[in-house]
Amino acid sequence: GNMKGKDEDNKDKKKMNARMSSSSSSSSSSSDSDEQSLSEGEIAALKEQVEEKKKLIATLRNKPWRMKKRLLLLKEAQEFVEKFEGALGKGKGKRLYAFKVMMTKKRIKFNRDFENFKTACIPWERKIKEVESHFGSSVASYFLFLRWMYGLNLVLFGFMFGLVVLPEVLMGFPYGSIPRKTVPRDEQDTAMDFSDLFNFGGYFKYSILFYGYYNNDRTIGLLQYRLPLSYLLTSVGIFGYSLLVVIRKMARNANEGGDGGEEREFIFSWKMFTSWDYLIGNPETADNKYASITTSFKESIVDVMENQKEENIHLRRFLRVFANFLILCTLGGSGYLIYFVVKRSQEFARMDPKTLTWLENNEVELVMSLLGLVCPPLFETIAELEDYHPRIALKWQLGRIFALFLGNLYTFLFAIFDEVTGKDFVKLIVSDIQVTYLTILVGDFGRAFIVRFLNYCWCWDLEAGFPSYAEFDTSGNVLGLVFNQGMIWMGAFYAPGVVGINVLQLLTSMYYQSWAVMACNVPHERVFKASRSNNFYMGLLLLVLFLSLLPVVYSMMTLAPSFDCGPFSGQEKMYDVVIETIDQDLPAFIGNIFTYATNPGLIMPAILLMILAIYYLITVSKAYQQANTDLKKKMQMAREDEKNRRNNKDSTNQVMKDLEDLLPNKSLAPPPTEEEKPPEIRIDKSSKQTKTKPSTAGKGVNVQKEVSLVAPNPRRAVTRVPGPRGGPHGNMRSLQPEPGRGQGAAPRR
Repeated sequence: GNMKGKDEDNKDKKKMNARMSSSSSSSSSSSDSDEQSLSEGEIAALKEQVEEKKKLIATLRNKPWRMKKRLLLLKEAQEFVEKFEGALGKGKGKRLYAFKVMMTKKRIKFNRDFENFKTACIPWERKIKEVESHFGSSVASYFLFLRWMYGLNLVLFGFMFGLVVLPEVLMGFPYGSIPRKTVPRDEQDTAMDFSDLFNFGGYFKYSILFYGYYNNDRTIGLLQYRLPLSYLLTSVGIFGYSLLVVIRKMARNANEGGDGGEEREFIFSWKMFTSWDYLIGNPETADNKYASITTSFKESIVDVMENQKEENIHLRRFLRVFANFLILCTLGGSGYLIYFVVKRSQEFARMDPKTLTWLENNEVELVMSLLGLVCPPLFETIAELEDYHPRIALKWQLGRIFALFLGNLYTFLFAIFDEVTGKDFVKLIVSDIQVTYLTILVGDFGRAFIVRFLNYCWCWDLEAGFPSYAEFDTSGNVLGLVFNQGMIWMGAFYAPGVVGINVLQLLTSMYYQSWAVMACNVPHERVFKASRSNNFYMGLLLLVLFLSLLPVVYSMMTLAPSFDCGPFSGQEKMYDVVIETIDQDLPAFIGNIFTYATNPGLIMPAILLMILAIYYLITVSKAYQQANTDLKKKMQMAREDEKNRRNNKDSTNQVMKDLEDLLPNKSLAPPPTEEEKPPEIRIDKSSKQTKTKPSTAGKGVNVQKEVSLVAPNPRRAVTRVPGPRGGPHGNMRSLQPEPGRGQGAAPRR
């Protein structure tokens, strides 16, 4: 009997399952049929739901929900989109919509992959991020600047090589065909000596590296290429392109977010809860990110401490004046030393070169390199007396080193125009590279090697005391780049091959210095944050560009070119090749236009108009900046007032405070009082319910209709006959009825 009952139960379960499966299949088929028979309104509603699900998928990361809820909603939204996105429409419309959806997905994927590809193509991005994570944004800003300079010089090299060097090699006279391209007989025996090649003499002197190798024929080759005109216009175009790129970079930096020193709200909260990148999957990258977040906290702490620091202002002013006096004495001494060396070099130039030693031949370059090596650390030591914020101290350091390099640069220019040949731009650049690399190898690597391996057997702690590990000199390296680029801009006209040498120098510097900073240097004791919109580097570079342009323009417009070498030999002035091309190759009206355009009567008003336009734009910019500052102050005051109203505090608005002072109670609003509990009011059954306005909720203000003010009726059993009605005990304001008068009695006269 038990077995039969179990069999019957199993049969019933099978029947129920069959019914459930049939009902589910019928429901699915009905749903499919419903999808096929949707009306236009339902299709529009379905499309709207699909778009809402897509929007939810895109903004789900910003929702303040738990991760479990996010994943559940994301899965549901994705399934809904996949189910109904391609199923909308009928016939060809359905297939067209599905095709559009497919193409949209492919386009989105292609754009994402292309952005990833562009990011991967950025040179040295990972290396710079690694440096930033360990040393902060101030050190990383140098490597970003170095990478930008490398890109600029790569474009300049493309211009010079493609428009000047390559046409001369392909269409010009070969080596040895004319005297300017042939090593003299008295120099052929030593033309391959290492000492001559190291000083860019011998065969290097009569190569495409220098100005004198290029042909002065008006046209060369089968294409009738105008090499002298191309040489002049390319040299001018290099300055024009560099000017546009530098100004564009400065404008882009100015358009970015506010200055790094600008105060923001909730700095540490933002850093604590929003700094981590949850897409990191590499342990090494995670370590770098952890170090970067730690460094950013240190930077922010330093900023806050600097803003809250109290100091003796008189002592601080005295120390800063004394520090500037010492730095001025150092600059004056370096200027006198350069003047003395230049005078000695002029005397050596009149002597027989064979009687001079290597030190006497290279005295100018060595002194200038050593001054650039010794003075920046000395300036940094003196700057400790000033105790500026690290960001401000860096700007002062850059300005002082820039003044030193500027004096070196123009002293070198005076030497060029007097005694030194063009046998010196390349020598100065190469000697600067050698001094820089030797300084890193001996000063940083050797110092770190001694501290690392001799600290255990030394008398004192080498790591904490002298010599300790070296810090990366950001200001000195930046000014070295700026000074080197100024030499490139000037030397590109006299030595076209110097641009290619500089590209190789910047390429090797990126790898060499990034290795040195990670292996030999330690982070600064006072870690600080570099401003994103800081145009100080670009401002110095723009000034160096202008100062480098002056001697080149002076050479083009004033000095007579060499009569036996160079593309302008045989001309009275270098710019005569432009006038010759206009007169012989262009129509007459273009020559007239050029003549009128170069008339001083038109140039001076044009310059005046440009100055007025610049002045107007500067004025408008200052007005906009002031308006933005006022708006920020108003927004800050509004936020503070809102906080104070919520916290029941006095207002911070000065106008409201002045109005409050005029009143007797010194306040426009009543003082905050504790809310009393309203008395319990019993509502009669015959009356309506009490209604409360939403705006007065929580303030004890009730708006009532037909409210009964009778005493509350005690809910207890009646045990005796009620007596005459009387007022409540102790209520003196209520009227007591007289004897014999009831509720309906007539009043007594």
